[in-house]
Amino acid sequence: MEKTESLQSNLEDGILTITFQTGSKSFTLTDKRLMELRNVIQEVYDDDAIEGVIITGEGEEIFSLGIEVSELLKLSELNARKFAENGQEVLAFIENCPKPILAAVNGYAFGAGFELALACHFRFASENATFAFPEIAYGVIPGFGGTQRLTQLLGKTKALEYLMTGKRIDAEDAERMGLVSEVVSYKEEMLKKAKKWLTSITNNADLALGMLVTCVNAAENPDENGFQTEANGFANCFKAIDLKEKLMKIIDKQSLLQMK
Repeated sequence: MEKTESLQSNLEDGILTITFQTGSKSFTLTDKRLMELRNVIQEVYDDDAIEGVIITGEGEEIFSLGIEVSELLKLSELNARKFAENGQEVLAFIENCPKPILAAVNGYAFGAGFELALACHFRFASENATFAFPEIAYGVIPGFGGTQRLTQLLGKTKALEYLMTGKRIDAEDAERMGLVSEVVSYKEEMLKKAKKWLTSITNNADLALGMLVTCVNAAENPDENGFQTEANGFANCFKAIDLKEKLMKIIDKQSLLQMK
């Protein structure tokens, strides 16, 4: 994959690592950068060589500081809704991806940066990672799905606490609350563990992994019958060409155990 102005992509052993490029500035999200990210995720959907994804920031201090302030200055009531809907669409594209996507949060994840991390299937954090929704201090709210995903993870009362106060969440507390799966001392070690984690997942059947994403997302959609989605997903697994071969191997192993 080619490096864009703000994103660097590297594919190794089936795991695509997407790194936000900060250069001399912190990484913030603009319309252009959101579209660049969406284009890369589209390749994840389309390229069979990509089995899993890690999204991280450059260096040890910043994952993403959210929406570029100059972008907010351009908004009015007339175009702000469309801006939010565009951001929601990109993050939903990540959330619904049938391949596992992990955010390796290497530092500050504020505002839309926090929202992006929440849209990933898994999150790892370095010890200096910090999460927050500071939008309330300047009179707006998260617009890319953050109010919904934080509530789903923490519950109504706790989500309102962090949304209304803008209070920061350090890596240790994020792990305790279930916002991240693991805290690792520094970025390089975090990326190694993230790749190992994803590889252990991608060794399983691709079709079944995609069905799990669909079913779990359905559990949080009040307009969808999650049980029916699960039944449909279970049936879809039988499309896999090698499923019966795998089942026969399990039967053979069980037979050997019974003979001992």
